[in-house]
Amino acid sequence: MIYRMLALNIDGTLLQTNGRMHKATKDAVEYVQGKGIYVTLVTSRCFPSAQKVAKALKIKLPLVTHQGAYIAAPDSEPLFVKRINEEITYDTVQLLETLPCQIRLVHEEFSLANKFKLHNNLLAKTVFTSGDPMFYSQQFVPTLSEYLHEQKVAPPKIEAYFEKPRDLEDARTAIEKMFTEIQAIKLDSLRLDIVPAGVSKLDGLAHLGSHLGFALKEMVYIGDSLDDIPLIEATGLGVSMWNAGYDVKRASDWVTRSENEQGVAYMVKEHFRKQQPIEFLRKMKIIKK
Repeated sequence: MIYRMLALNIDGTLLQTNGRMHKATKDAVEYVQGKGIYVTLVTSRCFPSAQKVAKALKIKLPLVTHQGAYIAAPDSEPLFVKRINEEITYDTVQLLETLPCQIRLVHEEFSLANKFKLHNNLLAKTVFTSGDPMFYSQQFVPTLSEYLHEQKVAPPKIEAYFEKPRDLEDARTAIEKMFTEIQAIKLDSLRLDIVPAGVSKLDGLAHLGSHLGFALKEMVYIGDSLDDIPLIEATGLGVSMWNAGYDVKRASDWVTRSENEQGVAYMVKEHFRKQQPIEFLRKMKIIKK
């Protein structure tokens, strides 16, 4: 099979546990781009944060961000945007405020969160570093519902961070029963991403592929989280990181090394060295486009 696109998750995949990207990973992405293969990012992160990673990798393609609710290329109009309307946002926040959790409204230009104190230090670090404060405004208010009563917001995504798995499951069950306009995506036992109905990373990648003229079977996807499973299963070659959970690995065609062992670089070099450059394949009339 000839693959035309490489799609990559960011956290736990491209980035090491220290939040940095290894030079070998950058070199591997440059190597595959040099073969004429398109590279994009598919992430739950907000667009400005994903854009910063894309810049480091010299990625020019639209990025699938906000769990697929916001697809855009750097310095251009969005290719796709779907938002949670203001009324549903307010009602969802009111529901989440009945449970102990950090609630974060993630707009493409700013984030707005309640001042709930997370006792899980690793979780708190995730909340505070998932955007870039230099270019992305992050505001904290005592009570989100009171703020939204005066200032309406229609974000592409709402994030909820819990300290107890039971609270997450209660929130997910309540959202499924109360709303048809939104859906809750479980990233792990303590985090939910809430997006408009019909939005997902997989739908976002399929939308981008259709825009470029590529089918999912012509793509390689590398990820590590529960929300990566649909993409791993649907793409032509689904790859999981060694640091991924059992369910993610089980869904994969290939399990590469961990994020701290440059798993992306290892997989890319091992697989794509066997595929001829796209331009050569065109000249040999093996592919037409």
